[in-house]
Amino acid sequence: MMKMGKLTQIHITTDYIKLEQFLKIADIVSTGGEAKIYILENEILVNGEEEKRRGRKLYPQDKVEVDGKVYEIC
Repeated sequence: MMKMGKLTQIHITTDYIKLEQFLKIADIVSTGGEAKIYILENEILVNGEEEKRRGRKLYPQDKVEVDGKVYEIC
């Protein structure tokens, strides 16, 4: 993770990660079970659109907004 102003970069080594994996990498949740509940109970925006699927694939340059913070997949 690297902070750039209000944007936090999340570096991945694969082609994509799933939304639930992102939440764990970003230290928002600890487990997949927590991720499932968190996604259902909180507003998460992926590229400006609300997302409720924990299996949503996130690719480099995708932006995720959670709890007022913006993350970019790199």
